[in-house]
Amino acid sequence: MSYLIISFSHKNIDIKMREKLAFGSVEDKDRFIKVLLENEYTKEVVLLSTCNRVEIITRSSNIKVSAKNIIEKLASYSGLDFDILYERADIYDNDGAVHHLFSVASALDSLVIGETQIVGQLKDAFRFSQAKNYCSSNIIRVMHYAFKCAANVRTATSLGTGSVSVASTAVAKAKDIIGNTKGVKALVIGAGEMSELTIKHLVSSGFDVILTSRDIKKAQILASSFEANIRVEPYSELTNLLAKTPVMITATSAPYPVITKENAPSSSIERYWFDIAVPRDIDENICLNDLRIYSVDDLQDIVNENMSLRAEQAKTAYAIVSRMSVEFFEWLKSLEIEPVVKHLYVKGESIIDKKLKTAIKKGFIKADDEENIRKLCQTIITEYLHKPSKQLKDISRNMECDIVVGAVQSMFGLKNDSSTPIKYKCEHLIKN
Repeated sequence: MSYLIISFSHKNIDIKMREKLAFGSVEDKDRFIKVLLENEYTKEVVLLSTCNRVEIITRSSNIKVSAKNIIEKLASYSGLDFDILYERADIYDNDGAVHHLFSVASALDSLVIGETQIVGQLKDAFRFSQAKNYCSSNIIRVMHYAFKCAANVRTATSLGTGSVSVASTAVAKAKDIIGNTKGVKALVIGAGEMSELTIKHLVSSGFDVILTSRDIKKAQILASSFEANIRVEPYSELTNLLAKTPVMITATSAPYPVITKENAPSSSIERYWFDIAVPRDIDENICLNDLRIYSVDDLQDIVNENMSLRAEQAKTAYAIVSRMSVEFFEWLKSLEIEPVVKHLYVKGESIIDKKLKTAIKKGFIKADDEENIRKLCQTIITEYLHKPSKQLKDISRNMECDIVVGAVQSMFGLKNDSSTPIKYKCEHLIKN
């Protein structure tokens, strides 16, 4: 059984394909995971879907069959061609899958290196699967270590500090275009988490922010959470707002474009629209002389600058990811060793019990001396097994671990206990 990840991101597919692969609702995710788990080789699934990636994180007993099945189901869901998806998919198994997962959690694989949203999105995806019993101990273990790795990267580097998100990148691009932002109006469409980030960066960059959303109450609550004056306008005024506002950033969760040819007005001013939603909020067929539209993929120049500034920090982060990937597999091996060592001592205890009962029955020792003799025997067993136990734990770091463990179990007649309970505390577990 191996870890398997099928990855589609800004690195291997464009935004048109990403928006078709995106899972816009909890119901879509739930149905899709259930379909994947119908395959006999795929045992656990976590589905991560964001504006820049779709990651299928699984355990599989047949990597080739599971990978093909997952991509077939993605093709069916998205309406994209299987051969194109299969050719472009990044397929990671076992150590490669773990390294990739740790890189994703640490925001090293993001469009904007060090962006702070991804680890929260991954935790949400994990909690969803755990709550639905779509994952068990194997995925729980690797997720636990992925979050631990992300925390170590944040602690050891400056990645994750400052303006590092798609929203901040869009605002930075707008500021670069406009120059002096004092008194310049910027319209934000949507009242979710991404809109909140967008408003935060617009305010700090000096823009006068206008907010609109289909959910006017949610927009008013969001606006009131800022010290700056955020003007809330009814969604029915969208066309007028689009005509009069030089900068617009949209980040709704709508499954279809909210700005189309029908409601996109011409204007007498130069306008710059930023679509940071996936699926896109702005119809790609809109073409007006006074308008420049930027999608997520059009922000690459600022992303490249961001990457060059963070290159040294990224090197440090990747070193942490590599080290912790190795540590994770060492830790897994140690989990296999623990029950073997435990059973060696249990075997010794059972022999002591058996021999003491026989010795008392035959009159070799007095019943009153049983407890003292038991303690002596336990001391002998402990000293005798100390070195072999230590060597077994050391062997857990070697490639021959499985062979040695199997040999020890066979020689001593020990149980192969694959149901050993998880012996760590993971803060990300769902509490019943």
